[in-house]
Amino acid sequence: MRVWILFVLCLAASARAAPAEEEAFVEELVTEEPVVEEPEVGANPVQIEVGEFDEAIEIVEDDAVENACLNHHCKKGKVCEVDESNTPMCVCQDPTTCPPAEAEFEHVCGTDNKTYDSSCHFFATKCAEGTKKGHKLHLDYVGPCKFIEPCVDSELHEFPLRMRDWLKNVLVTLYERDLDHNLLTEKQKLRVKKIYENEKRLQAGDHSLDLLAHDFKKNYNMYIFPVHWQFGQLDQHPADGYLTHSELSPLRAPLIPMEHCTTRFFEECDADSDNYIALEEWAACFGVKEQDIDKELVI
Repeated sequence: MRVWILFVLCLAASARAAPAEEEAFVEELVTEEPVVEEPEVGANPVQIEVGEFDEAIEIVEDDAVENACLNHHCKKGKVCEVDESNTPMCVCQDPTTCPPAEAEFEHVCGTDNKTYDSSCHFFATKCAEGTKKGHKLHLDYVGPCKFIEPCVDSELHEFPLRMRDWLKNVLVTLYERDLDHNLLTEKQKLRVKKIYENEKRLQAGDHSLDLLAHDFKKNYNMYIFPVHWQFGQLDQHPADGYLTHSELSPLRAPLIPMEHCTTRFFEECDADSDNYIALEEWAACFGVKEQDIDKELVI
C-alpha cells in the first residue's frame, strides 16, 4: 500500500490545478475473477498489496501438519474449512472475525453507499449476502463513503491531461529508483531512458492544464509508451489484451476520492459498451493516435 500511496500523491498534487475541488463519483466496476497467482507487489506501482482488492487469498493455518487447507486458495470473503473426509472447501467468512481497521484509510465504500471497516469486512459481507444479493454489491472506492460530485464534460476533458503526465512521471521515478530493485524490466528501462534523458521533458510539478495540454502536443512521443505500459500493468488477470472492471480496480478505487471523473472516464473508454476496454480504446482515451498504437509496447 505504501508504494501505491507514494504515486497517488503525485496525481493529487496535479489535481489541485483543476478549476474546482474534485471529489469522487460513485460506481463500482469490480467483478469477481477466477482465482489466479498474485503478482509480486512492487512490480507495478499501482498494484495494491495482496488482500486489498484482488479477490484471491491464501489461507495458511499455524498447524500445518496434514492440513488440507495449507495450499488451498479461496476468493476474498471466504475461508477454507475441511469436511469430515478432510477435503478442503471454501465457505463465507464471518465478518466479525476480520481484524479491526487500524486507520481510516483502511475503510472502503460499497455500492450500497455504506462504509465498511476494511476490505475484509466488505467482502465477507458480500459473500454472506448470497449469490443473488452479493452480485449486486461491489466495492466502489477506498475510504469512507461521502458525497460524490458529478463529472461535467469540461472536467472530463481535463482528466487525461493530468493522468498522462502522472503516468510519465511514475515511470521516470521508477527509472531513477530502480537500481537493483527490479521495478522495471530491461526493455522497459530502455524505453524510459529515452524519456528520462530528453532535455525537453516537462519536469514533475504542479502545472496548469494549459501547460500540460501544450506539452502533450509538443512532446507527444514521450507519452506513447507510458500509456501502453500502464495498460500492460493492469492487464494481468488474465493478460488477454482487454481490461475488465476487476483489473481496473487497483488503479480506479484509490483515485476516485481525489479525481471524481475517474469512473466516468473509464466508462467512456469502453466505447462499444461491452464491459471490456481493448488497447485501442484505452489508447484513444489518452489521445494516442491510431497509427501509434502498438501491442509490442505493452511490455
